[in-house]
Amino acid sequence: MVYKAIGLMSGSSLDGLDIAYVHLQETGGKWSVDILHATTVPYSDEWHDRLKNAIRLNAMDYLLLHADYGHFIGRAVNQFIEEYGLWHKVDMIASHGHTSFHLPLRQMTGQLGDGAAIAAETGLPVISDLRAMDIAFGGQGAPIVPIGEKLLLGEYAFLLNLGGIANLSFRHNGHYYAYDVCPANRVLNMLVQPLKVSMDFDGALAADGHTSAPLLRQLEALDYYGLPFPKSLSNDFGTDVVFPLVKAAGLSIPDALRTFVDHIALQIRKEVATLSEKENIPIAGQRLLATGGGALNSFLVRRIAEELANIGVTLVVPEKKLVEYKEAVVMALIGVLRWREEYNVMSTVTGASRDSIGGALWLGTEA
Repeated sequence: MVYKAIGLMSGSSLDGLDIAYVHLQETGGKWSVDILHATTVPYSDEWHDRLKNAIRLNAMDYLLLHADYGHFIGRAVNQFIEEYGLWHKVDMIASHGHTSFHLPLRQMTGQLGDGAAIAAETGLPVISDLRAMDIAFGGQGAPIVPIGEKLLLGEYAFLLNLGGIANLSFRHNGHYYAYDVCPANRVLNMLVQPLKVSMDFDGALAADGHTSAPLLRQLEALDYYGLPFPKSLSNDFGTDVVFPLVKAAGLSIPDALRTFVDHIALQIRKEVATLSEKENIPIAGQRLLATGGGALNSFLVRRIAEELANIGVTLVVPEKKLVEYKEAVVMALIGVLRWREEYNVMSTVTGASRDSIGGALWLGTEA
């Protein structure tokens, strides 16, 4: 059976809402995907600021934002369906929402974007709140993308997502594990805001900068990097801890960017090397697949590739559509698995007490 689904993702880098329309099929236990249409709906300055500042709202205003953003998502999906002629061709929508609060140690996570509002706007079944069940079982609720990497991209030993946060997935003894490595695009984008641009396109500014050894040592010394996995990062680690540390160094923008790019590359290399040593995973000759918006930053990719080459690992960047929309594609898969009532979050990744079937179902269809 072919499942025709729309996956939605809003990442911590606040670039916009990613929408992917995919056909997913399972045959003999093996899944395949066709990405038919995909786009990003950029956030207006107003929406950027509302989502960025959500954690500072009182309870009522937060819930009003939750509802407003759900209706915004629903209208964006309707426009997407109209543009690509997809009326009566979509079975379901799976929406990640936009992460605001994420406190797994207190068994709480919050993703903005009311699933009921999306269902009401689109008239389609909607699966949302994808992380909540895992959190309730004592997990980190993150990363959740590895289920898609396991089912759709299982030929790679390591998978790296370079979004607002960089996270790493790997397989070992038949199981998949994953965790957040370090902040990535969110901090890089914040560093170029004084220039009135949204990002350092292709890493051109960072390529002209020089690395600050003292700042690099400060970043490497942050407590999070010494914790064992499973572990996950909230957005405010990048915005409230790392970004102020970089700014306090008083560097030029190119030098700050170059230092942080080097930090990302070094952390990824260190994590892969540590996994090889501690988990007895052979890495020589292995391949690492890099996706997410950061995989389009050629300088960042070059620095990561250089570091990985030092330990015998080859970095691979796939075709652009998968690079840009992997997370939205995986959200669609997670939604389909929820519809089939099959496990869609892996406890080996999140540290939960068991695998779980995550997602609340909202039926926007008429009876």
